[in-house]
Amino acid sequence: MVEWRIADHPVPYPDAVAEMEARVAAIRADGAPELVWLLEHPPLYTAGTSALAEDLLEPARFPVYSSGRGGQFTYHGPGQRVAYVMLDLNRRGPDVRRFVCALETWLIRTLAHFNIKGETREGRVGIWVDRGPYGGRPGQEDKIAALGVRVRRWVTFHGIALNVEPDLSHFSGIVPCGLRGHGVTSVHALGHLVTMPEVDAALMECWAGVFGTDHGPGP
Repeated sequence: MVEWRIADHPVPYPDAVAEMEARVAAIRADGAPELVWLLEHPPLYTAGTSALAEDLLEPARFPVYSSGRGGQFTYHGPGQRVAYVMLDLNRRGPDVRRFVCALETWLIRTLAHFNIKGETREGRVGIWVDRGPYGGRPGQEDKIAALGVRVRRWVTFHGIALNVEPDLSHFSGIVPCGLRGHGVTSVHALGHLVTMPEVDAALMECWAGVFGTDHGPGP
């Protein structure tokens, strides 16, 4: 069975990475339980394996950490629900693209719980929201959730970040995920004043329909 863990306080990024590394090794070597870890971080920027130096606009604003996950620069901070997902794809099916699609579906179904239509876009990583119904200009699409994963010997780690109520001005220190010309939004910015426990409950409720209740094949 998948273990769920919810952190009570913001977790420093190096501590989170060390914990993920340890759990990934234990899953691989000892058959330890898979883990979904829900947490927040203090304000920081992370650089994925495709990050470009010019996309870090304010390097002195917050701590910057290199990350082994895929993707470019992203922001983490209070009010953003990070879910680190450590699954054994040897048991579930060794298909990374399928795993990423499952993460996207999980986010979209979670947002639908709060009557928010999240969508994917060809060539743009993450989950997007059409701002038209929320008073945005025609064609405006803002990012509400980011994805960045790493797979080691078919065990996954890193995961997703959903903007619930972060300080959106903190994203201005980077070009989020290297995508210029697009903004970021949050559940609260769209007028849905949900709590973090409500988001956690939706994430857990939507999990089984996407990933199965145990080691099922997923979507």
